[in-house]
Amino acid sequence: MPHFSDATACTRTGAGDYKGAIQQGWDIAGNANGGYLMSLAARGLCDHSGRPDPVSITAHYLKPGRPGPVALRCETIKAGRTFTTARGTLHDADDKPLLTLLGTFGDLSVPMNEVRRLPGAPDVTPLEECTRHAGHALAESELPTFHRQVELRLDPRDAGFLNNSPSGEARMRGWFRLLDGEPMDTLAVLTALDAFPPTIFNANLPVAWTPTVELTAHVRARPPTGWVKAQFTSRFISGGMLEEDGELWTEDGELIALSRQLALLPKAG
Repeated sequence: MPHFSDATACTRTGAGDYKGAIQQGWDIAGNANGGYLMSLAARGLCDHSGRPDPVSITAHYLKPGRPGPVALRCETIKAGRTFTTARGTLHDADDKPLLTLLGTFGDLSVPMNEVRRLPGAPDVTPLEECTRHAGHALAESELPTFHRQVELRLDPRDAGFLNNSPSGEARMRGWFRLLDGEPMDTLAVLTALDAFPPTIFNANLPVAWTPTVELTAHVRARPPTGWVKAQFTSRFISGGMLEEDGELWTEDGELIALSRQLALLPKAG
C-alpha cells in the first residue's frame, strides 16, 4: 500500500484543476475514510492557495468515495498577507461530486502569538499500556482496511465495544501515527481527526457505518514526529444525528488540532 503522502498525492492539470486517486485500502466497509478524503482534497487546495497548511477547513460529504481516479476543482476566494481562503470540490470518475471544501490556509511554521493553556490535555492511558487491538484478540485481517494503513492504539477503557461491552460513555481516546515512521504533516492531521471508531460505539448503539455529513478542523500547530494523543467525545445524540468533538495533542501536552463532526446514526442490522 502507498504511504500517506503518495495516497493523497495530487497533480496540477490546469489553473485550479488537479487530478489524483482514491487508493485501495483507505476505506471503512468499502467507503473511503472521510478524513482521508479531506486530506486528499486539502493537498490540492494547499498547492492552489500557495500556503502549506490548512488552518481552518470544512468539508461537506455528498457521496461515498470509492477507489479510482478523482478530479479537484479549486477557486480562490481571497488571498491576503497571512491567509488565503479557497474552496474546492472533489469529483469521481463519473464527474459526480464527492465532497466540497472551504478552507483558510496559512503557514503554521510561523508562531502566531503566546500560548495559554486552559483545560489541558485529556486523560489518555499511556501509550505503552495501549495495544493495536486494545487488548482484544483481533486478527490483522479483522481490522477495517483503513486501520491497516495507520498506527492506531485505543485506550483500553474505551475499547469495550470490541467485546460487546461498551463503556456507556460516548468517548474514544488513544494514540495515532502514520506507518513505517512516515512523518506527519498538517494534512495527516486531518486524517487523524477522523481515524478513530465513532464515539457512539460506546453508547449502546449499533456498531456500523456512521456516515459523515460535515467535518470541520481547526489546526493550531504542525504535529511532531511520532505519536499524537487523541480524544473524541459526543454530548448530543438526537434527530438521527450526533456531533463528535475531537482533540489532538502532542505527548508533551501541546494542542495540535480541534475538530467537530456531524454524522448520521448507524442503522441497526
